[in-house]
Amino acid sequence: MLYLRRLFSQELSPAAQTDILGCLQQAPHLLTNGFAGAPALESLSWLHNLAPCFPLRGEQIHVIHEPQHFYDTLVQRIAKAKKRIVLASLYLGTGQLENAMVQTLRHSLQAQSSLRLNVLLDFTRGTRGELNSKTMLLPLLREFKEQVQLSLYHTPDLRGMTKRLMPPRWNELLGLQHMKVYLFDDAVIISGANLSNDYFTNRQDRYILIEDKPLADFYAQFIERVQEFSLAVSPDATEGLHRNWSILPYEGTKQQFIEQARKRISDFVQETYQRQSQVREQQTQADTWVFPLLEMGQIGIHHDSVVTKRLLSSCIAGSRLKLATGYFNLTQDYMDTITHKCLAQCSILMAHPNANGFQGAKGPAGGIPAAYTLIAKSFYESLVRRKQNHRVNFFEYEKPGWTYHAKGLWYYLPEARLPNLTLIGSSNFGERSVNRDLETQVCLVTSNTDLSQRLQAEADRLYDLSQTAEREIVKRVVPRWVQAVVRIFRNFF
Repeated sequence: MLYLRRLFSQELSPAAQTDILGCLQQAPHLLTNGFAGAPALESLSWLHNLAPCFPLRGEQIHVIHEPQHFYDTLVQRIAKAKKRIVLASLYLGTGQLENAMVQTLRHSLQAQSSLRLNVLLDFTRGTRGELNSKTMLLPLLREFKEQVQLSLYHTPDLRGMTKRLMPPRWNELLGLQHMKVYLFDDAVIISGANLSNDYFTNRQDRYILIEDKPLADFYAQFIERVQEFSLAVSPDATEGLHRNWSILPYEGTKQQFIEQARKRISDFVQETYQRQSQVREQQTQADTWVFPLLEMGQIGIHHDSVVTKRLLSSCIAGSRLKLATGYFNLTQDYMDTITHKCLAQCSILMAHPNANGFQGAKGPAGGIPAAYTLIAKSFYESLVRRKQNHRVNFFEYEKPGWTYHAKGLWYYLPEARLPNLTLIGSSNFGERSVNRDLETQVCLVTSNTDLSQRLQAEADRLYDLSQTAEREIVKRVVPRWVQAVVRIFRNFF
């Protein structure tokens, strides 16, 4: 126990400052002239200096609302794919729906010899138990050797004695591949949902389908680069180095692995930024702009968190902000920014304990819903002390028989009835998202009224199933052991 406490109390090794933002700041073509044809969005023009921009039209974007529709879309897109399928997720489940999806993949690979399937999952989560994500996909790898690539991301923090001693589930605390990107030919779904039964049936999340070849190319190439420094699975079920990589994440010099992985991603994003800067200057018919954001704290890449903080701090007077998270554990930086620098009226949506996926879990995991309540209570009381509670409201989602996992943000400029911007992806805006896990989300800015209406309908569907939560949060009893654990383990959940 003493060893575990010492392990979980230590900070991650400090990352070098030469991350994505450092690269972008060296780029020769920084854009400051905003969004062509949409002067109302000028206050958001700073985004063009911090991320690659993919201009498109609102009709290229489809908002998915329900888990069943999400699953149906995945299966339909897999069945119709001709060139490529890319699946990046925390894990693939082992139930009937997941098996049916694997069989659809098999039929598509069989029908199209030119079709390529790339799968990126997390190593620790994807190999948990005898029947797991890896064993689900091995038959495809064996049958279609030249068409399928299966990769398992392994955190460089799980090594040495820690790797030998930490049991399954516990080893997932150190860091995960948490991105959710599902790509079919020239269309990509960005989501926070994993590939498992509850996310296909009764676990509410967010999902957005974007039909745009340049953006699909970006994510396909980005996932390929992450696969390079992940473990490659062979048809004989062994894991080893990718053909383009020379350092295992759990052997050799950790810092060398981190530096090479960071450079691989940073160089790619910088190249994309420069190319898209030229494209954007030529594209004058766009009414929607997509900025992909990445967060890979374990290898020193802090991009999404910097953009998110900038967005929170630049919310102007009269604006509104809706922020949703499946697990309320905002970083101290985000909470301080909302308290002291954000001028927007904020509505924070989170899971009611009854809608938390850990509710009723055995062992310490059963205390996680109470831990999130404690953190929310602490933040609310801090807002009260600073006389900011009139500006920040809390809501809890609860739907009988369902759990809640949706995350993201909707931003409304002053006088706007509909959202002008949304963030959607895998980040929960928490400590893990910033420092431990691999995350991606997109920042979508639009002047397209129809798309804004669809994004508003999405937010309404979530908030309509919620209740104001300040009183409940304050009076809810949190066990003492949970309070003690939160002080030590907060950075790990």
